[in-house]
Amino acid sequence: MQRIRLRYTKRGRLRFTSHRDFQRAFERALRRAEVPMAYSAGFTPHPKVSYANAAPTGTGSEAEYLEIALTEPRDPERLRGLLDESMPAGLDIVEAVEARTSGLADRLTASVWELRLDGVSPEDARRAVDVFEAAGTVEVQRRTKNGIRTFDARSAVVALESADAHASQPDRPTDQPCAILRLVVRHVTPAVRPDDVLSGLRAVADLAPPVPAAVTRLAQGLFDEETGTVTDPLAPDREAAATEPHPAGATAAATAPA
Repeated sequence: MQRIRLRYTKRGRLRFTSHRDFQRAFERALRRAEVPMAYSAGFTPHPKVSYANAAPTGTGSEAEYLEIALTEPRDPERLRGLLDESMPAGLDIVEAVEARTSGLADRLTASVWELRLDGVSPEDARRAVDVFEAAGTVEVQRRTKNGIRTFDARSAVVALESADAHASQPDRPTDQPCAILRLVVRHVTPAVRPDDVLSGLRAVADLAPPVPAAVTRLAQGLFDEETGTVTDPLAPDREAAATEPHPAGATAAATAPA
């Protein structure tokens, strides 16, 4: 059995695609591309697809990950192209590697987010960021299936800064004031989402954008404590592929048509 790990995006209007909608679109793409999927056992077999830490509905993303299991070997890049052609524009399959290490989900420990705040001046955003970072705790509330839950949104935030709006590629260009926030947040329990940080900014600094923020995940991966950066979770697989010898005949099998 071969395992392939994929990175995909949610762009433009497709940011409003729910995780279930994406699952349906992806399974259709698997059928159209005639991918030799492995299936689960039992009365209702399902294709072996493992999703990792999907972004909330309504947020864009450049860094969503999943893993599929195949019954026959395929070249990862050729497979990526076939799947990308079968997906709606905006749900783009942008990277594929053969899984040669374990624990992809364990390497997704932090995310980098961009928050576009239309109608907020960069000066107001910077003042709010300073207040938020100076706070020891920032309690926010979120409605869950078990009722209202209160938790600290500050402790999971590794970095929060106001960026130059001209350095971003916004979804919604406007001539109104616009602030861009860059957020690095650890994946903790309960999960701290970008909207929780926005709630915290409203609570401690009275920052209230007049329109909903456009939120995009720029990256997710393992948080490097020494450099303070979020590393590429597929890098270990690429490095392993570069050092592992290929058995005789593997190249021919890998390039067989999908």
